[in-house]
Amino acid sequence: MRLKPIPRRSTVDQVVDRILAVIKQQNLQPGMRLPGELELVEQLQVSRPALREALARLDSMGLVSIQRGRGTFVSDRTSLVNCVQLVRSALTISPRELLMYAELRSAIEVQAVRQAAERATPDDIEMLEELLRELNDFDRPYEQALEVDFRFHRKLVDIAGNELMQNVMEVIYEFVLVQMARTTPAPRDNELGHRLHNEIVAAIRLHDPDAAERAMRAHMQAVLSRLKIGIVADAACVGADAGSVRHGGANARH
Repeated sequence: MRLKPIPRRSTVDQVVDRILAVIKQQNLQPGMRLPGELELVEQLQVSRPALREALARLDSMGLVSIQRGRGTFVSDRTSLVNCVQLVRSALTISPRELLMYAELRSAIEVQAVRQAAERATPDDIEMLEELLRELNDFDRPYEQALEVDFRFHRKLVDIAGNELMQNVMEVIYEFVLVQMARTTPAPRDNELGHRLHNEIVAAIRLHDPDAAERAMRAHMQAVLSRLKIGIVADAACVGADAGSVRHGGANARH
């Protein structure tokens, strides 16, 4: 019997993981400054190049902000700038791949909304209603509406109180944003989304998990349907391109 060797993780990967763990464990808030380069090098016992590469990677992911002459700061992952940055960085993801992430998201959020309906406090409900008012602002620019939409869904998962669900949503955060960008109509054209968001909040206000689940299932089904339409459209484009190549090749032979 032969076993494959366990791959050795690079120092940069380990530094990225360590800094992320500290941000999460110590609940560092957006805008908080990380220790300086010399201090981090000393604490982590790594070289300056490895630290700089790790920080650059975290910066490109929108998790920290490197400000020349000032230092490195924790970023707000739900800010508009980071939403747009992440969406642009992942636009090459195919609809088929996004569908798999959306199916996972659906499973999480359907269960989460049930628990949110059971556990929501008056403060939680007030926050959801505030987000709902922002979502119902039809004059809001599309990018801002996308940001509010994500904050609304993340708040539902937070209210559910399941740390594992929250962690999984963190892992697929980027893909959820891309999926939203590809399936969410402009605010004025998103009548179904507005209606279902209102139904979700109404059910949570009444602490009715069954009604909350029905509304979320309908919402996620609409998302999945739009992504499936994208897969069909992509397949049609590929078929058309293949046909053009064959046709061009035949003409060349003639």
